[in-house]
Amino acid sequence: MPDWPGGVEIPSDVEEWAWRVEVAGYRGPNYPELFDAFLRSVDTTRISAFVIGNWATDDDHDRTAGDVFAPLVAAADRFPNLRHLFLGDIEAQESEISWIHQSDLAPLLRAFPKLLTFGVRGSENLGWEQRAYPELRELTFQSGGLPPEVVRAVAGSEFPELTDLELYLGEEEYFGGAEIADLAGILDGAGLPKLRYLGLRDAENADEVAAAVAHAPIVSRLEVLDLSLGTLGDEGAAALLAGQPLTHLKKLDLHHHFISEPMQERLREALPGVELDLSEQQEPDDWDDGEEHRFVSVAE
Repeated sequence: MPDWPGGVEIPSDVEEWAWRVEVAGYRGPNYPELFDAFLRSVDTTRISAFVIGNWATDDDHDRTAGDVFAPLVAAADRFPNLRHLFLGDIEAQESEISWIHQSDLAPLLRAFPKLLTFGVRGSENLGWEQRAYPELRELTFQSGGLPPEVVRAVAGSEFPELTDLELYLGEEEYFGGAEIADLAGILDGAGLPKLRYLGLRDAENADEVAAAVAHAPIVSRLEVLDLSLGTLGDEGAAALLAGQPLTHLKKLDLHHHFISEPMQERLREALPGVELDLSEQQEPDDWDDGEEHRFVSVAE
């Protein structure tokens, strides 16, 4: 196999690796140039996992995810075995999560209908096509705020094979603001017959989400329920205890929360056989207005 530009040797066992293309910094070749070099250097017919990393350089801060994945879509026939794809694996020192310029994902998902896992980070201008996704097993949205229209489109889609669904709901200030009604198609479980892990994470309305989850049909067939990273407090915890039994769960993840010690103890007593993550207890902010202000873990 030829060497990657810059002297990096391309391994011979191409199919054993998850391949990642990203710019090396704010200077140097831009993403389209690197992707073109990647196509010339690697036998992409053997690739099963691909990650699109940082694409912003000093000269193209305005480049969107759609601009970046367009060459991948155009070369889809050269990736016949691609089954795992993550778009926007960009770290905070490269770009804050809510500064990532996302796009409508429909062209990308339609170009690769055999994907088993798909993940995306960022939510500005994010779009999701409401339809059936017959092959997907795992779907992840990481954001400081997931647009309500995206939440509704995901909730209205059909995922006959999906086992894992993770949504960072985030804050309205950062493109979020989804309400419980937007989650209805997820909570009733009709389009998710095989779901075992549900993450409704990073929610600024976590107490309301917990109250809705407490009576949601989908919960009875879950193995893991994840309401972590948000603003969950005693009200939401009490709603979980007052709802349907949760003793069938293998794990209930509530870490990064605002639950009092007495309520935490009530949860432990009620769920003795469940792995319960109550780590990272937070204290509300006080902005001199006499009110408590809770905060999510991932926002800007």
